[in-house]
Amino acid sequence: MPELPEVEYAARVARAACQGKAIVAVRARHPSQRRTLPNAVAKALSGDVVADVVRRGKHQLFVLASGRTIHIHFRMTGDWHVGGCGSPLGRFARVIFDFDDGTRLSLDDSRALSRVALHQAGVDPLPDLGPEATSPEFDAAWLHARLAHRRIPIKPALLDQRLVAGIGNIYASEALWYAKVDPRRPSHRLTPTGLAAIAAGVKRTMRKALNHPERYYGVDAVSDKVRFNVYDREGSPCRRCRSEITRITQAGRSTYFCGGCQK
Repeated sequence: MPELPEVEYAARVARAACQGKAIVAVRARHPSQRRTLPNAVAKALSGDVVADVVRRGKHQLFVLASGRTIHIHFRMTGDWHVGGCGSPLGRFARVIFDFDDGTRLSLDDSRALSRVALHQAGVDPLPDLGPEATSPEFDAAWLHARLAHRRIPIKPALLDQRLVAGIGNIYASEALWYAKVDPRRPSHRLTPTGLAAIAAGVKRTMRKALNHPERYYGVDAVSDKVRFNVYDREGSPCRRCRSEITRITQAGRSTYFCGGCQK
């Protein structure tokens, strides 16, 4: 699933493509997208102007001049494709936005899991989210206040968007490697030093990822293994202590870590 850095890059792509432009037409081409964006609702967007595109966590919001908001969540494999209104549509184009200057923005999604929904003015479309993973608010004190009585292992805890917005399975593993914290450690047993290391590890991971605007899957498996310290590197030597990287399953997701230096 795209995480904060990838969604931030996607929001910038969308903003460059459609900010300040009037919508000519919107079409949802797949039944799963039409459940949240029915044809009548899509047609009602014609003539409105995209005032801004903003990101919050893994969510994107098209803020419209009418006060309404289009909420987009990529889920697993969604991404934007920019072209012209006369250009052929890709096989996996699920929702298409045509603009008055001839620009076309299509939401491509091979698994058709992405969600696009229109919300009326005054309605907050977002779920309950914690602070951004890159924000000053996300620190050791924030973590302590919310994890002091939770027995859940720290890795699954970091996937809770109410704790921290934007981090997912890949970057949670990477952040804990930077922090030298075992992903199986119960949250309530983390020390102030450990919590500070985790907050710093999350921010370091996000900064590094934001410098790599390409997506982390389907690009180049070899470069991905170079890019990540532990994720998808089971059996490879740790770059810090040379111990073997281990993969375990937590809450149905793969977790990668180094048993030699993540204590």
